[in-house]
Amino acid sequence: MLYNKTKKKKLIEKTRVADSFLKRLKGLMFSKKPDYALIFELEKESRIGGSIHMLFVFFSIDVIYLNSEKKVVDIKLNLRPGALNYTPKKPSKYFIEFLAGTVQGISLNDELEW
Repeated sequence: MLYNKTKKKKLIEKTRVADSFLKRLKGLMFSKKPDYALIFELEKESRIGGSIHMLFVFFSIDVIYLNSEKKVVDIKLNLRPGALNYTPKKPSKYFIEFLAGTVQGISLNDELEW
């Protein structure tokens, strides 16, 4: 479960962690619309490491970027299929991908937990 500690609100029941090289490489490519949040952990806080593309992802997603304290540092809503690159505005340690419109009410500096 993904929970917003700041607002004391459950965001989404199902989560999956991209906890291997292949899972991080694949992400949501070639998949059906997910009913879960996909969580990525980067080796270290980084802007470039958090860059994503939407090649071979056939639906729009929302992406939430978090720092090492699991506080939201950037939010990208409705990232469309085929987008070549999105790089977060601030360094992040984690990012979470959702089906666009799935999660509402997340703000910068909110603290999340899973």
